[in-house]
Amino acid sequence: MIPLQALKAAVGSAGWTDDPDRIAPHLVDWRGRKRGDAALMLSPATAAELAAVVRLAAAHRIGLVPQGGNTSLCGASVPEPGGDAILVSLRRMRRIRSVDAVDQSLIAEAGVTLSEVQDAAEAVDRMFPLSLGAKGSATVGGLVSTNAGGVQVLRYGTMRALTLGIEAVLPDGTLLDQLSTLRKDNSGYDIKQLLIGAEGTLGFVTAAALKLAPQPRCIATAFAGVPSPAAALALLARLRTAVGDQVDSFELMPRDGLDLVFEHIPDTRDPLGGSHPWYVLAELTSPRTDDRLSDALEAALAAAIAAGEVADATLAATEAQRAALWNIRETLPEAERVDGASVKHDVSVPVAAVPSFIAEATPAIERGWPGARVLAFGHLGDGNVHFNARPPEGGSYDAFRANGPAITRLVNDITVAHGGSISAEHGIGTLKREELVRLANPAKLAAMRAIKAALDPLGIMNPGKLL
Repeated sequence: MIPLQALKAAVGSAGWTDDPDRIAPHLVDWRGRKRGDAALMLSPATAAELAAVVRLAAAHRIGLVPQGGNTSLCGASVPEPGGDAILVSLRRMRRIRSVDAVDQSLIAEAGVTLSEVQDAAEAVDRMFPLSLGAKGSATVGGLVSTNAGGVQVLRYGTMRALTLGIEAVLPDGTLLDQLSTLRKDNSGYDIKQLLIGAEGTLGFVTAAALKLAPQPRCIATAFAGVPSPAAALALLARLRTAVGDQVDSFELMPRDGLDLVFEHIPDTRDPLGGSHPWYVLAELTSPRTDDRLSDALEAALAAAIAAGEVADATLAATEAQRAALWNIRETLPEAERVDGASVKHDVSVPVAAVPSFIAEATPAIERGWPGARVLAFGHLGDGNVHFNARPPEGGSYDAFRANGPAITRLVNDITVAHGGSISAEHGIGTLKREELVRLANPAKLAAMRAIKAALDPLGIMNPGKLL
């Protein structure tokens, strides 16, 4: 029998609800594609409360599903339908425990949002170099557990590179304290790296020590029309030769994507005069005020125009212009969602292979499903492509969705053939679980299962996800 009263007592009167109306919003993923079931939601306010919950769950073999901002795109943050797992929201763990400008570190609890982390870093003249469209709702625990990426990965890396330490409750209810901000610690297995990207299947991340960076003093941003992804890649190479690691972001978008933004997102407009097949949003940053990044960016664009790699370009002259350019890229996923659903893929290939991947995968989809419209965009600088297949013009998504498994299988096969991964930054969850089994290296899968069995032998941590 599930010890409901003991679980409720562990989190106090403010830390639980069994009201179906209050729980309902937490049982649907961000895309609305997955709906789960849970009769009880617990919201511990401290790691000690959570540890008590986990010990009770382990004693009675009760499944626990962790949830932060519920912005998962792979079904990892909601319970399975028809199950009896208990939903555990970490949103009450809201403290920023420390911010240190000299150490360039910040320690935040799992329920702190990305936006709050960024604001706390800015208050001490530092920045947390990870940016997502969902920054107002995505939380530290979720960002760590999914190894979140974003638009600055090519310079600063994913959460694996930005996480210095972790505090977590393990599946037996013990508290792992690895919140150190050490840059060097060669004392055996790095347990935190097992929890980063584990999607809550190996424990609950309750706090993280995060790496900060200097605030940029000099920023140069350009929006360019290019004939092809290959031309965009040539521009990236030019910029890297010119300014090295000061290339902060490098985003690729097709014309179809811009048209969706201009149609569905208010107060957006085309920054260039003509129409081009592809577009690049590039940004260079430096902590030094005297860096002449705009000059370097303008010179690289001029050379690219002379070489036929860029057709037209504009540089942001003000912060308002920069924000308008970024708004086009950041609202593209929302514009696509407003326009209609699609069969989505979050894949990565080596940066040099992005053009050939798009050139092979796009006609393969169009041949296999006549009229299907491909929308490929993403973080060219780190090889992450959001490769989405949309129904034919005027077609029904419900009818097109029946082709989803076959489309996904084809896209994933082409991805792997290019040396890529079927999940770049969204994770596996339940939506990609079977494809992971089909395509992952058998030795990797065996090691993952062995780790899961060792740390969570009862299988109570986020059951049904990842493995």
